Amino acid sequence: MKITYDPRFNIAYIYLREKTAQVETIQVSDEMNVDIAPDGTIYGIELLDANNQLGMDEQGKLTIVNEALGKSTEMKLLL
Repeated sequence: MKITYDPRFNIAYIYLREKTAQVETIQVSDEMNVDIAPDGTIYGIELLDANNQLGMDEQGKLTIVNEALGKSTEMKLLL
C-alpha cells in the first residue's frame, strides 16, 4: 500500500495495489472517489479535502497507528 499527498490541491490517493486492469472511478461522495476494476477489485481511493478526511492536525501531521504492535508514528505532510 502507498499513500500520496499533494498539498497544493489537498488531495490524497491511497494505492491498494498497482493498476493492472482498466478501472472505473466511482464517486462515493463529494470528497471520495474509488477506482475499481470490472471484477470488483479496488485499486485505490482518492480523498479530496484530504487534511480533513485523514484527520491531520493544524501542523499538517498525520498519525499512523499499528494497533497490533501498539505503536504510532507521526508524519508531516504539509510543506
